[in-house]
Amino acid sequence: IVFIILRNVQRIYELVDVCACRAHIFCISFHLVSPRVIKKSSLLLAMMKLSDSKLTKVIANIYIEIFRSTPMIVQALIFAYGIPILLQKYGIPFNWPFRALPAMIVCGLNSAAYMAEVLRGGIQAVEPGQVEAAYSLGMSKRQVNNLIVLPQAFRIVIPSLGNEFVTMIKETSVLAFVGVVEILRSAQLWNANTFDTFEAYIGAAVVYFIVCYPLSKLVSYLEKRMDGKDDKKEISSGRKLFGKGEKTC
Repeated sequence: IVFIILRNVQRIYELVDVCACRAHIFCISFHLVSPRVIKKSSLLLAMMKLSDSKLTKVIANIYIEIFRSTPMIVQALIFAYGIPILLQKYGIPFNWPFRALPAMIVCGLNSAAYMAEVLRGGIQAVEPGQVEAAYSLGMSKRQVNNLIVLPQAFRIVIPSLGNEFVTMIKETSVLAFVGVVEILRSAQLWNANTFDTFEAYIGAAVVYFIVCYPLSKLVSYLEKRMDGKDDKKEISSGRKLFGKGEKTC
């Protein structure tokens, strides 16, 4: 396998170069949608699931279970082909302006369902005593969430959010079936042009590894850095308490 990779370094480099250009355009478009679709939607769903209202809980549960219980490729096919054909049957002329748009929407909606459960677990991991203490100080529910709960919850779920981001990058391979030319689709075109099947898909695996491995190491680095900060805070607070005890004695 190593020999095949070395023999096809130039082709793999071309694959990386082409995919990098397309990924740059895709990521620019995706990040225009992601702050609204993923971050706000996942946080909203998590808060809805933790709310006291039964209606909001039911809505959040339906959304999360639908997107978590169905394959992403089926969701992509429904959005890319099913919705336009359904609207056209009822006399509504509708077509996606470009094929990457339904792909971005599906990625956002699918990832929001998984991230909502991750955030819900992080919010529930915050000690209830801190919330009660904040309420006893006269803080409002919004202040408690923004200043006490959410900052700690995001720190708790950093590894899970990072893993979800890496998983989402790998799951974009299913978008090749709805006409989006990404890493896997570029490998399929390479295979169709040269019939180098093994080399083409090994090249795709190498590109995915090049993209995902640094991100996974970055998540590990952030996790260790957060743990180090927490340990330093505990040591400094312990020294302060110990110093006060000496002075008191």
